[in-house]
Amino acid sequence: MTLDPIHVENIAQLAYGIAGDVDTTDHDDLAGRVWRDWLPELRRDGRVVIEPVDEHERRRAPIDDAALTDRPFETVHGLDSGTINPTTFKNGLVVDVAHAAMASAPSDLDLHRDRTIVATVHAGDSTANFDGEWRKRDDGHTRQRVLHAPRVNRYAEGVVHALALYLAEGTHALDHADRVDDLLVLDGPIYPKELFTWDDRNPELGALAREAKPRAVVEKYVRLVERFVERDVPLAGFVKNPSSGTIVRSLARKGVEPPWPDDTALFTRLLERREDGGGGGGDSPGDAPGGRPARVDDELTFTTWFRSRGGADATMAADGDALGIERELDPELYEPAFMVVYDPRTDVTYKFETPYAFARDDSVRERLTRQVLADVATTRGPPEAVGKADELARISATEKAALRRKFEERFDSDQQATYDDRRWGKEPY
Repeated sequence: MTLDPIHVENIAQLAYGIAGDVDTTDHDDLAGRVWRDWLPELRRDGRVVIEPVDEHERRRAPIDDAALTDRPFETVHGLDSGTINPTTFKNGLVVDVAHAAMASAPSDLDLHRDRTIVATVHAGDSTANFDGEWRKRDDGHTRQRVLHAPRVNRYAEGVVHALALYLAEGTHALDHADRVDDLLVLDGPIYPKELFTWDDRNPELGALAREAKPRAVVEKYVRLVERFVERDVPLAGFVKNPSSGTIVRSLARKGVEPPWPDDTALFTRLLERREDGGGGGGDSPGDAPGGRPARVDDELTFTTWFRSRGGADATMAADGDALGIERELDPELYEPAFMVVYDPRTDVTYKFETPYAFARDDSVRERLTRQVLADVATTRGPPEAVGKADELARISATEKAALRRKFEERFDSDQQATYDDRRWGKEPY
C-alpha cells in the first residue's frame, strides 16, 4: 500500500520546520574558515593529522578541456575485488568469497582472464581447521585458496568479508605488479583501511587486527607500495564513496561544532559553486531554500594534495606502528596523500590517494592530478581501467544466489534466513 497524497504532503511539511532552523550561510562561512585557518595544519592532541603537501589551494578545470587533454600515463591498470557478501549457515559457518581482477586501458584480454579467489570461513567450532594452500586452476589463470578466519565472539560477518576482500585484492595486485608499466589505480583506498578501523569498533577486533592472518593481509599492501616505489611506477587509489571523518572529528575536539557528517560533506561544501557565487565556503549567502541558484557545472573543482595521518590513516603514518609490520623504506613514504575532486554534473565528490613516496614529487603529483581530472571529465566517474576492473570482479545477484546454493549443497546445511530476506526478496527459502 502506497502513501496517499495527503501523507506525502504532511511529510513534506516537516522539511519546512527543519529548514527554518538551518542557516546555510553559517555553514559556508565555517567551511571557508576551516579551509583558511585549520586545514593548513590540522592538529589533534598536539599531533598534525592533515597538512598540505605543497600548495594549499582550491582549483578549477573546464570539463571539456580536461576531457580532451593528453593523458600523462600511456596505459593505466585498474584493480578491484568483488564478494558474494557474508553468509551465515545453520551449521555455524560464516563464509564470504572474494574475486579479484585487474584490467587495463587499453585492454589486455590475457590479463583480464587472470583471477584471484579467496573463500574465508569463520567457525564456532574451535577444533575445525579449513585453511588451504594456494591452488591454480584454469590453466594457471586462476589462483585460489580457503582462509580460516581467526575466531571472534562478534562481528564474524565483518571479519570474513574484510579478510576475503583484501587478501584477494592484495594478492592479485602483488602477483601482477610487474604487468603495470605506467600507473596502477585500485578501486578504493591504497590500504585495507577497514582493518585499521577495527580498534575503534571493539577491543576484541582491535586485538584481532594484530594477529598473524590479518597482519599478513595488510603486509601485502605494504610490500605493494615498496614494489611500486622500487620500480618507480605510481600506485594510486580512487575512492568513489569516501567516508573519512578525521577533519570533522578533530574540529569537534577543538570545540568547533561541524555541521557536516563527514569530511566528504565538508569538501563538497568547499568545492560546489553556484551562479550567484554561493557555495565554496565563500561569503555569498545565496538564495533562500527552495530558490537556490543553479549549480555551475562546466568545471571540475578540486583541491591540491594533503598528507593524512589521522583516523584510519594513523596506522600507516610515520609515527604509526603499521600493526607491527616491518617497513623497508622511510616510514613517512607510506603515509597516504590525497586530493579531492568534485564533479558538479553528478554532484559527487571523489578522493584520489597515493603514498607520500609518489606525492612528494612535484612532477608525479601534477601528472596524477591531470590524469584523474581527465578520467573523471570523460567518464563522469572512476577511471576507465577501474570501471573495467569493477565489471570483471563484480559478482551479480544471480551469481551470488547460485554460489550460496552450491555452498548449501557442499555443507549439507541451509543458510540462516531472516524475515527481511523473505520480505525484500533477497533470496527464496
